[in-house]
Amino acid sequence: MAPSLARAYRRRWWMAGTAVLENLFFSAVLLGWGSLLLMLKREGVYSSLCPAENATNATQAARCQWPSCDQQDEMLNLGFTVGSFLLSATTLPLGILMDHFGPRPLRMVGSICFAASCALMAVATLDTEALSPLIFLALSLNGFAGICLTFTSLTLPNMFGNLRSTFMALMIGSYASSAITFPGIKLIYEAGVPFVVIMFTWSGLACLIFLNCALNWPSEPFPAPEEVDYTKKIKLAGLALDHKVTGDRFYSHVTVVGQRLSQKAPSLDKGADAFLAPQDRWGASRSQPEKAVPFRKSLCSPIFLWSLLTMGITQLRVIFYMAAMNKMLEFLVTGGQEHETGEVRQKAAETVGFYSSIFGAVQLLCLVTCPLIGYVMDWRIKDCVDAPARGATLRDARRQGQDPGSQDRSRQWLCLPVLCEGRTATKSTKPRYCKTQKLTNAINAFTLTNLLLVGFGVTCLIDSLPLQFVTFILHTMVRGFFHSACGGLYAAVFPSSHFGTLTGLQSLISAMFALLQQPLFMAMVGPLHGKPFWVNLGLLVGSLLGFLLPAYLFCYRARVQRELAELGLGPPMALCVPKVGA
Repeated sequence: MAPSLARAYRRRWWMAGTAVLENLFFSAVLLGWGSLLLMLKREGVYSSLCPAENATNATQAARCQWPSCDQQDEMLNLGFTVGSFLLSATTLPLGILMDHFGPRPLRMVGSICFAASCALMAVATLDTEALSPLIFLALSLNGFAGICLTFTSLTLPNMFGNLRSTFMALMIGSYASSAITFPGIKLIYEAGVPFVVIMFTWSGLACLIFLNCALNWPSEPFPAPEEVDYTKKIKLAGLALDHKVTGDRFYSHVTVVGQRLSQKAPSLDKGADAFLAPQDRWGASRSQPEKAVPFRKSLCSPIFLWSLLTMGITQLRVIFYMAAMNKMLEFLVTGGQEHETGEVRQKAAETVGFYSSIFGAVQLLCLVTCPLIGYVMDWRIKDCVDAPARGATLRDARRQGQDPGSQDRSRQWLCLPVLCEGRTATKSTKPRYCKTQKLTNAINAFTLTNLLLVGFGVTCLIDSLPLQFVTFILHTMVRGFFHSACGGLYAAVFPSSHFGTLTGLQSLISAMFALLQQPLFMAMVGPLHGKPFWVNLGLLVGSLLGFLLPAYLFCYRARVQRELAELGLGPPMALCVPKVGA
């Protein structure tokens, strides 16, 4: 039996904590492909594609050195391409399904798919010559399960009010950090635990996600803070005000009190499903115009189109490095020798194994970088006001010669000064509007992300093994930044009713961009003889196009500022809060 929203709200900290752990160990684990690839090759998956003379031992009775070749790498990389495509591309249909059915059933399906993918990987290694094709199905289910778990967890931050962006970044950070899972499993595998035992155990643990979801996740979607106030329960005791409450908190309290006295609201104590206090009337009036914005207008907006280009190039850059990292490291050790000796091959294998483990450990940095970019996106948002629409209403009322309170004679108007940065708004204080501040934060976030991406591309061009530690860090920071920055941008400039569809469509198109990594990988191991310089150079030049998005946002912000100035809202502003007349 699914719990109610009220009960789920009381369990929100448990749900958030378990969601972070589930994302960390069960979501986008496929991003740790470098370590999984080494284990699959050691188990002999698709080793039958290699020439027989490369095999040192063809028996499957014991732990043996299976043959390895470029044909095997290309086939396994194709499986990774399919899995990583599903990891991003299915967000659009998942968003549509989640709007209709809520996150609960999708999370259950995702846990089942993940358990099945681990079981299939284990089965495929029992007879690699006959069952190697099962790896394609296993990787596909793994990618689909990962995005199911990740996408459904992104609704949880709605229960944390002003901390929503921080918790959103934490969810994305745990998703990005899940690339550490396969490197960790690789350490267990190298300690002597059979691959089959590891995979079946992991499959069993995935069933706990299903159980946790069945017990704690509600069947209804989590409402956004703009639609419902999770923090203020409707009961008479909640109407009292602490005399120490000042500033924007005092303003918020007065607004809610005025509403509660002027209209009857549902109650938690009564067991109603709509158990939380609605937002003030201004928030409701601001949400109505959003519904009137046609989706086609958001879809064809320059901001969305530029974001598609930026996100697509970034996704391709990130995914290609994950797929080709082992080959790049191998090239740095061997120098591209056509006929390597056994000693060189052994040294290359040891170096690749060591650096892939370091790369996996660095993925935990996403738990820090994602909240950091969330902080950038939330910078000074609490100090902002969102009053232009109200100011326009007052101006229109004055044009018609009406008093704002004439529409409701039973209500008077209590005018409160707007507080900005902890001070009362006076003639010398200019209000900071939410929309322009969010655009400023998005510009800063995308500029920082693109600078890191360019730095990452430069380090990839330099043939230095020690420098790859810096490359790992930059790659991890970019991967943790760009999803959060894009989500914050969409939330700032597009209606909330379009957010899910636009995000899903952006992920789908980015995944289609990322499909180009397979021909790039084949070109690198084929005509370029393993030398990644020219591919990395082309991707570096392409990543420079990412600066076009913050450049356009800068122009768009200037236009928004001019429009706000034309509303006639000077610095000395006052917001009017309705209160009940005597």
